[in-house]
Amino acid sequence: MIPRYSRKVVKDIWEDQNKFQIWLDIEILACEAMENLGQIPKGTTNKFKKKAFFKVKEIETIEKKTRHDVIAFLTNVAKYVGPESRFIHKGLTSSDILDTSFSIQLHQSSLIIKKGLEEYGKKLLSLAKKHKYTICIGRSHGIHAEATTFGLKILGYYEENKRNLIRIKNSIEQIKTIQMSGPVGTYSNIDHRVEKIVAQKLKFKIEPVSTQIIPRDRHAELFSSFSIIASSLDRIATEIRHLQRTEVLEVEEGFGKGQKGSSAMPHKKNPILSENISGLAKVIRSLVIPALENITTWHERDISHSSVERINAPNATITLDFAIQRMINIISNLVIHKENMISNFNRLKGLPYSQNVLIFLVENGVSREEAYKVVQDCALKTWNGDKSFKENLLNHNILSKFNFSKKIDQIFTNSNLFKSVDLIFKRIN
Repeated sequence: MIPRYSRKVVKDIWEDQNKFQIWLDIEILACEAMENLGQIPKGTTNKFKKKAFFKVKEIETIEKKTRHDVIAFLTNVAKYVGPESRFIHKGLTSSDILDTSFSIQLHQSSLIIKKGLEEYGKKLLSLAKKHKYTICIGRSHGIHAEATTFGLKILGYYEENKRNLIRIKNSIEQIKTIQMSGPVGTYSNIDHRVEKIVAQKLKFKIEPVSTQIIPRDRHAELFSSFSIIASSLDRIATEIRHLQRTEVLEVEEGFGKGQKGSSAMPHKKNPILSENISGLAKVIRSLVIPALENITTWHERDISHSSVERINAPNATITLDFAIQRMINIISNLVIHKENMISNFNRLKGLPYSQNVLIFLVENGVSREEAYKVVQDCALKTWNGDKSFKENLLNHNILSKFNFSKKIDQIFTNSNLFKSVDLIFKRIN
């Protein structure tokens, strides 16, 4: 990923220095396990630990000749270790190191993403509680519907984020798996206890049937979770973008001191952060298809998945982490225009209360079909004329029969909404 959309904490996980260090740690753990099982000479691991070293540039130089990254790595380490290096990688195959390392890197980066989602959830809940009773208009198809509260609107995103946390926790468990089963996964030249010991040291599980690679359905589940999380961020980003439109202006992204909105129009304040998240979500979603296609490999092993993962795993984790942190910033600095929420609510001159009137008529013995026609006729007059919904209702001959004028204030009310707001908020605990 380009630096513009990267945080160092996740980017460093995918750098060669960290990758090769993980490889070295795995090789040391394997040697230690073999030594404890009496399969290599006593003291080998200590000598290995003292001398083991590598240089990324040297590995790169060796790989130009070998065209095999694991062999290049082992050759470079052997240069520093000396005679004991003959016990390094004993009975193992490249995928034992590559797939175990890949699981570790995915685990490291996914934990950072999970932590970000937890912080994001706290910000959402705080904002939702603050605006629990802040009235705003609800919209369906982009058109004014009935009253809701801004707190309820945000609470929905909070609950969605809770589901995303469950998804990523489950997906992390799926990729917390290692393998050290040798060529085609049969343990032909390595004791299965070595794998078990290494897994225990790493606090990972062993892959029950590895074939020679860890099955990629595990990784596809994680990338699917990434994609859903990205879509959730995109959903709230899209809402913020709509609500910041000039004609609506119910919320605004924070605008920093010295920030500029347009090179040509100095007056502009644009929802660039939310737009950015919508763009990044497209990138993350696009990576789930290659992850699903990686499930299919030839026989016990091929490397058709490898090139995909070298690109997609860093891109997905770095991008998603960045998007989450950006959304945390947006929510933390979101400007709420309550006065515009009220103004927009009143813009249709009482029409959001149309269902209240419909129910009133039904409860007073009017058939639903006739009641709907009466209310819609009055509503369309309001749409097309200057009079308010109340005025058009009061002028309707059917409504006058029910002493409507004395009951209108009870009908044009949001009291039922507030009763239900409390109920919904209690559900999230």
